[in-house]
Amino acid sequence: MNSSEKIPVVSKSVLVPFILITSLFALWGLANDMTNPMVRGFQKVLELTNTQASLVQLAFYGGYFTMAIPAALFVNKYSYKKGVLLGLALYAVGALLFYPAAAYESYPFFLSALYVLTFGLAFLETTSNPYILSMGAEETATRRLNFAQMFNPMGSILGLLVAQNFVLGALQSDDTTADGTPIYDTLSESAKAAIRTSDLEIIRNPYVLLGIVVLVFFVLISVVKMPQNKHQEAKVDFKDSVKRLWKQPKFAFGVVTQAFYVGAQIMCWTYVYQYAETLGIDAKSAVWYGLAGYVVFLVGRTIGTALMAKIDSGKLLMLFGFGGMLTLLGAIFLPGMLGIYSLVATSLFMSIMFPTIYGIALEGQGEDAKFGAAFLVMAIVGGALLPYLQGYMLDLGGVGYEDVIILGVTEMRFSFILSLICLGVVAFYGRTVYKKYHTN
Repeated sequence: MNSSEKIPVVSKSVLVPFILITSLFALWGLANDMTNPMVRGFQKVLELTNTQASLVQLAFYGGYFTMAIPAALFVNKYSYKKGVLLGLALYAVGALLFYPAAAYESYPFFLSALYVLTFGLAFLETTSNPYILSMGAEETATRRLNFAQMFNPMGSILGLLVAQNFVLGALQSDDTTADGTPIYDTLSESAKAAIRTSDLEIIRNPYVLLGIVVLVFFVLISVVKMPQNKHQEAKVDFKDSVKRLWKQPKFAFGVVTQAFYVGAQIMCWTYVYQYAETLGIDAKSAVWYGLAGYVVFLVGRTIGTALMAKIDSGKLLMLFGFGGMLTLLGAIFLPGMLGIYSLVATSLFMSIMFPTIYGIALEGQGEDAKFGAAFLVMAIVGGALLPYLQGYMLDLGGVGYEDVIILGVTEMRFSFILSLICLGVVAFYGRTVYKKYHTN
């Protein structure tokens, strides 16, 4: 029996704080995956190219890159709890900025609101992940984080349902005639303007409501006594800490791997809607495939967390990486609906990757964990850069998704070669840490 099984993953003394911080994982999952389908929403409403629409992801995940180090410095000076509270405050402000953005009907304003919102998410992820790791024995830290991260796809599922039922399904700019011709494209400029105003308000409303919910969490966490891990929350010199971290190949390679993983995840979850469109599936119905991906993701994380008690985490990461590569090959080369089923199945194998890479890279870092966490959160910028590159690939032959044939498949299918490469990096990292470090 693995010795870590004898140690509680979460002790009763920190159960309430653990529940509160774990709930935040669902809260930022909701924001993340309410935003993914919005790429297509903005594209339709504002008549954007694929490259322009992908700026939504660039703004969203670029905020993580910008704010991760400042978040770690803030936590180093103050505490994990204050870092969480500042993150919630920024999250709420960014969400509430959607109200004036819709009033001005400004795409740059929407992008700015998302950018501020993700300042808050960067604080929350930089703080909450190592906070969860610190709430117990190091032997069970990776399992504890995987358990907490199980609530992230629950938030993702809720976010997607909100996007489907209250946004995408209600957008008039996505209406078509009986033969599938977009009505919006045939309208006069004045008629388009009226629809644009209405549709941007529809996009605005869930974010404003989310901002109010976040403020409620701010109040709850501010009044609850939260634990402190004196070892991990000790004040450390930033430069010395960074030098120690980057001298360790397991950490440095982990940061790079995390960037590739997040890029793969966001590409698979963002472009599943466009992939569905090439199969003749309308926008509202396409959301069901996104939802299926999240459900599969949650199932995979549940199974993976259980397997981690028996199988070395590096080895499991390697096996899941190989599994994801196989399903992506199916998404690229299998015909018809088999392709989208394969793309959805990729979520099963991506499920454990973020928290497992995170836990492995931070294992044994002690007081350096807060700065290590910042670099791992900065790696989320892969979710901004790689989808932008995929959007560029999709625009190669025009704004359509089937303008060019590469290796016998359309550019839509071939573009997932990027995700395939990313999961290859993940598999290689898993193999490397398993062979060299035999993680638990």
